[in-house]
Amino acid sequence: WANTKTDSTAPEQELLCIFGTGDLGRSLGQRLLHSGYRVVYGSRRPHSCGPLPQGAQAMSHEAAAQSASLVFLCIHREHYDFLETLAPQLQGKVLVDVSNNLKKNLYPEANAECLQRLIPGAYVVKAFNTLSAWALQNGPSDANRQVYLCGNGAEAKQAVAEVATKLGFAALDRGSLSAAKELEDFPLQLFPEWRMPLYVAVGLTAFIFVYVVIRDVVYAYVEQGEDNSFRIMVSLANKVFPIVSLIMLSLCYLPGVIAGFIQLYRGTKYRRFPDWLDRWMLCRKQLGLVALGFAFLHMVYTLIIPIRYYVIFWGSNRTSVFDTTTAWRSDSYYSMGILGFGLFLLLGITSLPSVSNALSWREFSFIQSKLGYLTVFFCTFHTYLYGWDKFLRTYKWYMPPAYMLSLVLPSVLIVLKLLLLLPCVDRSLTRIRQGWERTDTQDGSEKPLLT
Repeated sequence: WANTKTDSTAPEQELLCIFGTGDLGRSLGQRLLHSGYRVVYGSRRPHSCGPLPQGAQAMSHEAAAQSASLVFLCIHREHYDFLETLAPQLQGKVLVDVSNNLKKNLYPEANAECLQRLIPGAYVVKAFNTLSAWALQNGPSDANRQVYLCGNGAEAKQAVAEVATKLGFAALDRGSLSAAKELEDFPLQLFPEWRMPLYVAVGLTAFIFVYVVIRDVVYAYVEQGEDNSFRIMVSLANKVFPIVSLIMLSLCYLPGVIAGFIQLYRGTKYRRFPDWLDRWMLCRKQLGLVALGFAFLHMVYTLIIPIRYYVIFWGSNRTSVFDTTTAWRSDSYYSMGILGFGLFLLLGITSLPSVSNALSWREFSFIQSKLGYLTVFFCTFHTYLYGWDKFLRTYKWYMPPAYMLSLVLPSVLIVLKLLLLLPCVDRSLTRIRQGWERTDTQDGSEKPLLT
């Protein structure tokens, strides 16, 4: 009952204005109302502008602009012309431009810069354009937490940042209004963080596929007159997927090992890594998830092998003597594969934000680092057991078996990681990562790095 009483000493809720009653405008208004603001909409048809969030009111553009000091413009650039007639009402106001374009370089200048030119007496801030109506409705827990903003007025940007913070988002200042074009291009980017991993995956898949086709199909046709082209759809695909998966999993962990050796060489953690290594480390998560996708395909293709006509035909027309050694190798091979894939799934699940946010840093680091290298080991050992002694006898046109190509990178990774785990090396690297620096003194009193 106390909540129904009006406290005369409570501060009056701030009134904000929104131009535009589309999906984004309504979602933004609803979010503002839930955060404690009063909202008024400016519309050409205030009495027939469609359903509005409960608690909001609609009025003409002129009246709405005069009533609030901060105005959100949720309208497309092609409808900016009417704003020139509102220049007197918008004088000294903070205008938040949330518009985006359908494609890059559609106009010579950014939408926010155009708006500032139309209404020079207002303070234009570019913000909230990287959020969708869905993100605003569901809040930062289910969407991107960051709100990028830019503008020429420090006080105007501070006012917008306070609103974003009250809505539950983190405001990131990108500088002056000249950065507006960059912010407007953000929503138009298609998987920017996935480009390099996808390029690597496509390149590796194409190379390995051509390699196994030449070795297993073309060779058999040229040298033996056999047509094995039917094997392309399943057998050869099931060779390509695990090879690409293991190489990309190794590429996920290799930059961390390289970074460790660079820190040992420099004797400090306070110097930046080379740009290529920085970019590589930033896409490790994407590399790992793409590798998990290929591993899943390998698992599915392996499960359908027993029902293939080719396998059934040769299995029903072939007799052989039971070999205990082969049975041990086969069971160990499958066991290592299952364990490796299980750990692989665990790495993928814990990389999801909803899961990783529930883990402490120590727990997340243990899974992604310690169990990650264990995953590399199991998958590599699985491949070694698959190859067994084939590397001694199955060269075609001097081309080694395809699985041998996948073992180079993980084997190098495991050896380098074992070197970093040596007590003298690990102790020095731990000291460096805790802040210790090797100093070059002229009196020769510096301590050796490896102690």
